Amino acid sequence: MRERNRSVAMRRVFGGAALALALLATAPSAAAPTASVTNVDPARLAGLPEFVDGVMAQQIATREVAGAVVTVVSGGKVVFSKGYGYADIDRKIPVDGEKTLFRPGSVSKLFTWTALMQQVEKGRVKLDDDVNKYLDFKIPATYAKPILVRDLLTHAPGLEDRGGITVESPAGFVPLGTFLKNNIPTRVRDSGVETSYSNYGSAIAGYIVERVSGEAFPDYIDRHIFSPLGMTSATFREPLTGTRAENMALGYELKDGRFVAKPFELYGNIMPAGSASATGPDMARFMLAHLGDGALGDARILKPETMKLMRETLHKNAPSLPGMAYGYMVVREAGPRLVGHGGNTADFHSFLILAPEADFGFFVSTTGGWGSYGARTELQNAIIGRVFPENPAPRWTGTSTPTVGAYRTNRRTYSDPPQPEFDIKVSASGPHGLVVENRGNKTYWEQIGPQLYEQVTAARDGGPFEKLEFYGPENDRKMSFSSQPHVLYRVVK
Repeated sequence: MRERNRSVAMRRVFGGAALALALLATAPSAAAPTASVTNVDPARLAGLPEFVDGVMAQQIATREVAGAVVTVVSGGKVVFSKGYGYADIDRKIPVDGEKTLFRPGSVSKLFTWTALMQQVEKGRVKLDDDVNKYLDFKIPATYAKPILVRDLLTHAPGLEDRGGITVESPAGFVPLGTFLKNNIPTRVRDSGVETSYSNYGSAIAGYIVERVSGEAFPDYIDRHIFSPLGMTSATFREPLTGTRAENMALGYELKDGRFVAKPFELYGNIMPAGSASATGPDMARFMLAHLGDGALGDARILKPETMKLMRETLHKNAPSLPGMAYGYMVVREAGPRLVGHGGNTADFHSFLILAPEADFGFFVSTTGGWGSYGARTELQNAIIGRVFPENPAPRWTGTSTPTVGAYRTNRRTYSDPPQPEFDIKVSASGPHGLVVENRGNKTYWEQIGPQLYEQVTAARDGGPFEKLEFYGPENDRKMSFSSQPHVLYRVVK
């Protein structure tokens, strides 16, 4: 996720058009199409721990990383779960890859979507129902189409993005339903039209689980996901207590060149959107259950057909780029297909990625200065490029004209004045090149299709390679990046 700056990122943490697949309104019953099988190169897998060690050594030295955890699973087993740097710098406590807890941020949403699909299986929730059917308050019907439950899974409820989701102390906590009722964002478009990342929509999904199950959300997740899977340290509750508190990595910021510890972040008011804490082994067990089509050992949390369906594309903004699955972001569509979810709190930066065709997955989380956000992204891409390398796309030499100019994200608070300084600026560079400027940083892109471009970089052998696409009618031109299926950018008129 690309945030504006640190202050805005702290307000917009946990950061996401035709339907590509229709799900029955009742519980899933038909299995998704059988996926092809991609074998992981044994040599690449065997050398992965040392490869990650090298990346992390560089990032700790140059990218403001105070601490990190990397957990990899493959073939139904944990390949490794390793800690890097410090969980507590002042006390010189290193990160323990088995015991130290990190904040997954919006990766927590995968637990929420799993819980929601459990209720779909039980017939308590139908994906084509108006969400208001399950609430004890009403989201105003300011547009023709109601917000459907499926729109929550794809971040397409048509709501603006608002801050105000953190509190300074537990005294500021209110019940989930109370917070949601008193903080309804303004609807700015019809539902199901375009994906624009919504923490509020994700929290509504968790509240629906709470309402139809009769169990408080954290209790439900404990009983139906964490406990069955043996995720003994994972919790949505804040603040942490006991052993969890003792083993929690500290969040940091960089001041005058030194790491300064920050207080534990509190997101309990919008809990289902991202308040979880967990260890690497906890995340490994969750990944193994999803790769195992809902089963881990004797435990089963979802039916195989539901798990497979969750990984299929449900909605996309850009015609030629990855979209959103059932709560998952599609990271790569083929070679192999990769799905996952990123997560950013103010202090922690995480990503979970699964390659179901290859029975492979990994979770990474970093903390430190603001540079640790970029380090997280570089780390996840380095692992993808190492395990599943790809080649740059062939260049295209046909005739077409991109829509140059400034582009503004659809994920914002529309009632606030626009901030043009954060717009992305696109300019032509020769007949088949673009320069994209984002907050002073410029990147160069070359054409690979009529309205499709690929970023030019020699920084990583084997990719992954970022793509962007222009689309939409002339009176409403839009742009999307392959790494951001959760948002789009619209040309500023």
